[in-house]
Amino acid sequence: MLAADIGLTIGSLDLSVELEVDRGEVLALLGPNGAGKTTALRALAGLEQLDRGSIVLAGTVLDDPTTPTFVPPADRPVGVVFQDYLLFPHLSVLDNVAFGPRCRGVPKTTAEITARRWVDSVGLGSLAGSRPAELSGGQAQRAALARALAADPQLLLLDEPLAALDAGTRSTVRRDLKRHLDQFDGATVLITHDPLDALALADRVVVLEAGRVTQAGTLADVTTRPRTPYVAELLGVNLLRGHGSDHTVVVSDDGVRSDVTVAVGGPVDGDTLALIRPNAVSLHRSPPDTSARNQWRCTIDGFDLLGDRVRVRLTGPVDLVAEITPESVSRLGLIEGAEVWASVKATEIATYSA
Repeated sequence: MLAADIGLTIGSLDLSVELEVDRGEVLALLGPNGAGKTTALRALAGLEQLDRGSIVLAGTVLDDPTTPTFVPPADRPVGVVFQDYLLFPHLSVLDNVAFGPRCRGVPKTTAEITARRWVDSVGLGSLAGSRPAELSGGQAQRAALARALAADPQLLLLDEPLAALDAGTRSTVRRDLKRHLDQFDGATVLITHDPLDALALADRVVVLEAGRVTQAGTLADVTTRPRTPYVAELLGVNLLRGHGSDHTVVVSDDGVRSDVTVAVGGPVDGDTLALIRPNAVSLHRSPPDTSARNQWRCTIDGFDLLGDRVRVRLTGPVDLVAEITPESVSRLGLIEGAEVWASVKATEIATYSA
């Protein structure tokens, strides 16, 4: 339904990304700050004009510099939910939602009927006459979604729709958003940096870094085989890159081989990625007497509490994150700056072609 080849340059950002989204599909665009996610969304919405490429929605060309063709934002069948929602502060919830269809030329009475239906659908019926300042964060998010959907768009754009919510509200609103996206028969592009949002809401994921796609596929594809340090950090796993031969990987940094050799469980050949899950990393205060073939002397760089587990950041011949229990931290007497030994069994390391 959506076929977009987005190419534009703004300042130091040179964005080049191709997106295809089917009807009824939700595509999550993930990436670090400055990667170009919001710029891509603005191009789809018509708020930025392409330098190169094209945007075609349901067979209609919205932007093509070679023609030239450019459909302005107000004339595009596109609904947008911005990160800060951008509700009109002087209008009620009902009038905010009616604004979408009114902009499409729908008569006032019909627009209000449509708005009332959507306001009820998102659970804001009792707040239809309230102003945005009287709403909670979750209520404002639902009002913004209703306004976007009331215009009957063919493409829905969500720019970090849950980022402004506190942790307690986010899970509830995420479930509500999932329900509405399941019922939306257009294409949806979700901009986020939160893998939980992608897991809960998206059918496919595109990872954008420095204006370029570095990985794409289903969430299962991305989580089981991350291809960049950013994706690995996002997922909370360790990723090493190097040259594989037989049952070893010689780790490299920007193509320069180091003297670190990692033993792996299966045969490898050529450019290789080695995935080590944090719970596969064992920590010891002295050189371990273990069958693990990978043993490195490291320094503790810091700790992160994750539920009932502690993530221990390590620097050494290879930088790693280990995940252990609070009891183990206490028993081993681990403190920041302390030296420890990290060990990983070769069979616990997953490898795949780089």
